[in-house]
Amino acid sequence: MIEFGVLGPLQALDGQRRPVELKGPRHRELLARLLIARGRVVPVDWLIADLWDDPPEGALGTVQTFVSALRRALEPDRLPRAPAELLVTAAPGYALRAEQQNVDAWRFEKAVAYSRELPPERAMALLDGALALWRGPAYAEFADRDWARGEITRLGELRLLAIERRAEAALALGLAADVVADLETQVGGHPYREDAWRLLALALYRSGRQGDALGVLRRARESLVEELGVDPGPELRRLEADILAQAPHLALPAREGHSSPRPFFGRTEELAALQRPATTLGLISGEAGAGKTALAEELARRLRAQGWTSVRGAGSEGGGVPAAWPWSRILAALGAVADFPADRFALRRHVAAAVARAAERAPLLLILDDLQWAGEETLDLLVSLSAEPPRGRVLIVGTYRSTELTPALTAALARLARAEPTRVHLGGLPEEAVADLVAAVSHRKPEPASIKIIYGRSAGNPFYVRELASLYDAEGVAGLSDVPHGIRDVVRHRLSGLPERSRDVLRQAAVLGQEADLVVLTELTGDEETVLHAVEDATRAGFVVEPGAERVAFAHALVRDTLYDDMTRSRRARFHARTAEIVERLRPYDIETIAHHYVRAQSRATAPRAAHYARAAAERAERRFAPHLAARLWRDALGAHDLREDQDVRARLEIVMGLVRALALIGDLDTARTFRAQALAAIGELDDPDLSSQVLGAFDVPAVWTTNDDEPLSRRVVAAAERALAALPPERPAERSRLQSTIALESRGAGSARAHDAAAEAEALARRAGDPVLLAFALNGRYMQSFHRTGLAPERIGIGTELLALAVQNDLPGFEVTGHLILLQAHSALADFEAADRHAAAADAFAEWHDIPLVGVFTQWYAALRLAVEGRTAEAEAAYRSAASRLNSTGMRGMARGLLPLALLSLDRDTVDWSADFGTCREWAHALRLLVSGRSEEAAVALRTLPASPRDLLYEARLALEARVAIGVRDHTAMKRLRRELLPAANELAGGGTGLLSLGPVRHYLDGLAEASA
Repeated sequence: MIEFGVLGPLQALDGQRRPVELKGPRHRELLARLLIARGRVVPVDWLIADLWDDPPEGALGTVQTFVSALRRALEPDRLPRAPAELLVTAAPGYALRAEQQNVDAWRFEKAVAYSRELPPERAMALLDGALALWRGPAYAEFADRDWARGEITRLGELRLLAIERRAEAALALGLAADVVADLETQVGGHPYREDAWRLLALALYRSGRQGDALGVLRRARESLVEELGVDPGPELRRLEADILAQAPHLALPAREGHSSPRPFFGRTEELAALQRPATTLGLISGEAGAGKTALAEELARRLRAQGWTSVRGAGSEGGGVPAAWPWSRILAALGAVADFPADRFALRRHVAAAVARAAERAPLLLILDDLQWAGEETLDLLVSLSAEPPRGRVLIVGTYRSTELTPALTAALARLARAEPTRVHLGGLPEEAVADLVAAVSHRKPEPASIKIIYGRSAGNPFYVRELASLYDAEGVAGLSDVPHGIRDVVRHRLSGLPERSRDVLRQAAVLGQEADLVVLTELTGDEETVLHAVEDATRAGFVVEPGAERVAFAHALVRDTLYDDMTRSRRARFHARTAEIVERLRPYDIETIAHHYVRAQSRATAPRAAHYARAAAERAERRFAPHLAARLWRDALGAHDLREDQDVRARLEIVMGLVRALALIGDLDTARTFRAQALAAIGELDDPDLSSQVLGAFDVPAVWTTNDDEPLSRRVVAAAERALAALPPERPAERSRLQSTIALESRGAGSARAHDAAAEAEALARRAGDPVLLAFALNGRYMQSFHRTGLAPERIGIGTELLALAVQNDLPGFEVTGHLILLQAHSALADFEAADRHAAAADAFAEWHDIPLVGVFTQWYAALRLAVEGRTAEAEAAYRSAASRLNSTGMRGMARGLLPLALLSLDRDTVDWSADFGTCREWAHALRLLVSGRSEEAAVALRTLPASPRDLLYEARLALEARVAIGVRDHTAMKRLRRELLPAANELAGGGTGLLSLGPVRHYLDGLAEASA
């Protein structure tokens, strides 16, 4: 195990702590450069630029030699041809995979961060050890290198911070005289660090040297005023006044007003993003317990230390509070009048003026917590203030649960997008941050095995980590043998202190969910007084909170889950059935809630209603373009339908096709194809033209790639659609249009006259019907059939433009993003990357907003294309490999097959793997391979036997490959034919219409064909 030292001259020590010979200066510099990257990949091009001001010829080979030598030194026992484990090759360069504990700078940095939350004795001991790691200036021998300066400065600042924290710990322990000398050195070398001056003055005062303490404060003032022109900060001024008054609290070990904040770990990048100067609006989202409020509070704490004012207002779950209540609290905190005008415009002016006045005094942070519970008035004020920011430095931060988006919040977020907010989504903490949090909460240094258990059980959710850490503190490792059951035992023990009647009510409340409507809960229990007593008991015990007069919520999900899981399935099912009946009677419009409870009743008696409401809720989710929710609800509807005693085949097929649509949109393509095949088999057995037409036309999911993922299934769909068309009377234009569009879409890439005619007929029928959904589907089909010849990018721009406008005007989100992707592809074909960039950005924003991962597949490939056309070949190759890795997991087999080898070939790299599967370009790549390997006669034979190219997005790319071979073997007949075929695309990029890759300008191939045939 190699240990690296950079806090001083660079060194490497082996397992016996003997120095490792690191060869020459360039070897040492390469190693230092990789250490600074902290495990991240450093591209070879960067290494060359960093190692030499004027790179010599053959610099790449030299770097490879350095790497080989370092590997031999660092891993002397590695077997020949065994892969390196420490200094690894990772496209497009190299990375050093050292463990944190094996690099002194990384250990030092973690110790400094960890010391902030420790009691003084432990903090001082930890910092003593950390400071002892320093053998001289960090990266001492590389101080003149640009790539090292930033890290050297950062580590130096951390060292100064460590000295001051150690001094503070010593002062808290009554060791004032012991730190005077160190602090004198600190202020002498760094006279602008006010905290060092403060600590030195306090140390002198507590050492009985009052005059010297005042002298230090005078020196601090002179240094700041004379050299910087600023007065000392409030802490230094307050300390001077306290010393003059001999304030009693100065004799206390701890600083006045000092209290350790709640432990906060991780989220470094998120905090940095919110603190960027350009950020005026931040939106923090995540699931319950993800730490949204904690992040906002930590941001407030840090900004307050920089002189900011921070105020907070929070949404109230379940309502029951005055309109714009969060703003009332904010204005009250700012000292403004909190009585709001009734007129909405006057209200906006009132709030904006109050915020502006406060911002004139000091930079202002406004926190609006729990926006998922905010009313329209609160959200309207937020949007208004973000759209027209007041004068002064104002940062607005809103937090909301991403899993509980209300229609009002969804609409507000869409309006806030114009303000280009900094969006921060909180997932689980990384394992390292979990370890720090557990150590802080449990007040012990946890074993790595315990951390892995806690991390695995909690998935990094900060709330669950804290709960598990508390259990670990009480019971040690033994308590983690089965963490979820242990937590339930704790909750059960606490619940046993409540009266039995209250526990019964809480069980019924747990069936209602994390929060409960008291009216529904009262109906469910049958006794209002019992419910009110139970709420009082549970509130006092900390199990529930009351967000409003009519609602009650569990304070922790663990409590609710324990109550719910401890009930028998039969009891839960009956409670759900009764709840569904109550909500159905009281709030018949709340179909999602009704569906939820009927589905979970899992009863044959209620299955018809469960299927009905789940289907209605799924259709509503589809209309809101919430495909993830729709998929879950369609699954619920299908499960409930299959519980019915009487099976309605038509209804089941309609549910299955709804599920297929939703699964396709969220990217679960394999499952969608499986269900679609089942539906196709079912309609084949029934021989019902009307039903066949309805089922086949129900799959109106947009598409932008011209190769089918499952060709046999597509052929079956086309055959079934043709049969349904033949049996369908002419006076059914809508159904006929859908079936024709289905044929056009499923026949993509075939280039057949029938498919082309189907697209035209579908569009004509849709236009006569005046149905925007039909027309959007038909335009998508026409797009799929717009590859019958080259040079049709302008036509596809027209299709995409009309489709986008139609989708925006008629609220068809799926076709809206399809329009953007079609325009991205078509503009890429014409090398109009400015326009393509706009559509890529719009598609990315859509994908992020609606959580549609497949959209990002296309834009990630497009980003690689942009690197390629800019000539950044190494970066493009790495980007293509990353994009291919993502694509391979999507189920889009028709797109994925052969795309990466073709993309790498487009970079014209010498390292092309000709044995790779080039998919639909296989024969064309084979012919080119024969040519470049010098086998011209075989290449000529392969050229003459090439099949007809599929008419798809790669049509021009195949012709370009064919042209290279034809020119190379001087096949004049083929060259004349290829020139005719490519001429309409003279102004395009070969393959650019994919939006994914390019084999260069078609004009280049036309010129080559003309010259060779001259």
